[in-house]
Amino acid sequence: MPEGPSIVILREEAATFRGKTVREVSGNSKLDLARMRGRNVVALRSWGKHFLIEFRGFSLRAHLLLFGSYLIDAEKEATPRVSLRFDNGTLNLYACSLKYIEGPLGETYDWRGDVMAPEWDPKLARAKLKKQPDALVCDALLDQDVFAGVGNIIKNEVLFRIRVHPASTVGALPPRLLGRMIEEARTYSFQFLDWKKQYVLRQHWQVHNKSLCPNCGGKLTRVQHMGVRRRRTFFCVRCQPLYPPSV
Repeated sequence: MPEGPSIVILREEAATFRGKTVREVSGNSKLDLARMRGRNVVALRSWGKHFLIEFRGFSLRAHLLLFGSYLIDAEKEATPRVSLRFDNGTLNLYACSLKYIEGPLGETYDWRGDVMAPEWDPKLARAKLKKQPDALVCDALLDQDVFAGVGNIIKNEVLFRIRVHPASTVGALPPRLLGRMIEEARTYSFQFLDWKKQYVLRQHWQVHNKSLCPNCGGKLTRVQHMGVRRRRTFFCVRCQPLYPPSV
């Protein structure tokens, strides 16, 4: 599933279509795609894992789900969910979920919750986390209402960085560690963005999809379905203490 940094890259690459008019639109979506024909793009935005094409009065929201992808000025054999042709190029979105959002985007999205947005508010994230003390930290980091844009790779890497077991509960974390988790969620997201642009992201993974701990050299634990979100989780039982400790 593409994480927030990947959607930022899509937003940046699609920025060339800002202010341009949709000349032709097609795709296999059940939405009324013709609604966008002849409309000018006001802005290309992102919120977490959502890619947003803003028109006057409404926006198209695209979520790339698990296997979604996009191509600009190129296409593949599969039929796109939506294809938008402009005078200066074409944007194709594949295997994604599409939805129209009516009215100003600010009425739907709180930009303070996007870990990569200038408006990101760590104090708001902490306040939301304090309302779910029994949540596992592996679930809390994937809560898009708290950390919009954080996905499974970022979750695994952040928890290793701060040396916290993924089955720890939010309420059991010392305040200092809770603050570090919030801080690293944003820091790692921007590093993810830089590494992905340089095509070296995988080279920087420490535990995600790895077998050995880079800190102690021991074998990493892999849980296929952890927490209520049931996502793949990689961690070191020696280097990442559980909070509270198991009896």
